Amino acid sequence: MNSVYPINKGINQSIHFKGLKAQYIWYLGAGVVGLMILFAVLFIIGLPSVICVGFIGSSGGFLVFQIYRMSNRFGQYGMMKALARKQIPKVIKLQSRGVFIM
Repeated sequence: MNSVYPINKGINQSIHFKGLKAQYIWYLGAGVVGLMILFAVLFIIGLPSVICVGFIGSSGGFLVFQIYRMSNRFGQYGMMKALARKQIPKVIKLQSRGVFIM
């Protein structure tokens, strides 16, 4: 039986689903699960359901917008490269030349 949602994957290509690439599919899924848990917590605390739905709806819209933006900006490996680039020190300071003499 065929799926209703086609997942396009060529040979040696990353997964694409509705415009999302690779790991961003998992990020969106984790965000949606987190928002469902947050909705349950807010509802159990006793907040009115209208406020819960409004807050979760706006947070969900912001989440989807940010995930799609990151997917389009960085691509499959770009975010990992950007995070690795931030960990490289800008300057290395040495007090003596002893490191290079030995």
